[in-house]
Amino acid sequence: MGRRFLGLLLLLGISGSSLAQFGPSFGRPRRSREFNAIGFDRSGVPDWETDPAFPEDVFTFVRLRYNSDRGWSRWATDYPDSDLNLSFRLQQLTSLKVNPDPIILDLADPRLFDFPMIYIVEPGGGLGLTDDDVSTLRRYIGNGGFVFVDDFWGEAEWDGFFRDISRVFPDREPVELPLEHPIFHIVYDLERKPQIPSIQWLYSGQTYERFDAQTPHYRAYFDDDGGLQMIICHNTDLGDGWEREGIDERYFHEFSEKWAYPLGINILFYAMTH
Repeated sequence: MGRRFLGLLLLLGISGSSLAQFGPSFGRPRRSREFNAIGFDRSGVPDWETDPAFPEDVFTFVRLRYNSDRGWSRWATDYPDSDLNLSFRLQQLTSLKVNPDPIILDLADPRLFDFPMIYIVEPGGGLGLTDDDVSTLRRYIGNGGFVFVDDFWGEAEWDGFFRDISRVFPDREPVELPLEHPIFHIVYDLERKPQIPSIQWLYSGQTYERFDAQTPHYRAYFDDDGGLQMIICHNTDLGDGWEREGIDERYFHEFSEKWAYPLGINILFYAMTH
């Protein structure tokens, strides 16, 4: 899976640049929710070239398509803007070599094992994992793959996700990460465990989406050696912080710049180097 090599790239690759010096990317046209899962319009997100001599030595953002659903579904929330923007900011803020084109994979896709990270969004309705899916996901994680779970809210959605993920980790329980954990400080030093709201914050002023989702949780599964296998960002929405960075300057400065990008970079850096 090349995880050690990617970890070395990350370890050497943090440039120390801050998002503030680049600012928000305003003026990008908003796309509709219709998309082509094979290709997409970058809609103003900058493109860049990778080294043709080393086409595989790049970080590629991989989104998991669960439930074998080929149409619009929860797995596609914030796509493709969040994936494009995070990839862009990674190559801009770090020296990490990044693929400008994020991809979508199913658990049945044999290419899954070529990538060190998969991103799962809005799993609160359940992932619909078959027995084969459970086996594949357990093998992917056991081989060093890292899973980044994001954007689901409230106790009912936690229960829906936990029922499925417990089949993958039948002998383990997720651990709540304290603020003192290095994942909140390893690159960007975060003062608190943030709750990143959707863009609806502009109209409601609330950072939570449900009455029982007022406290953000960052839970994790670790292997026997303390290696991070999965992080679960519950009652928070990093993906909207990436997707919506150019919609409103207030939202950008309050959530994208201060929390969503710094924490996303911290999570990737920690996962790939520990």
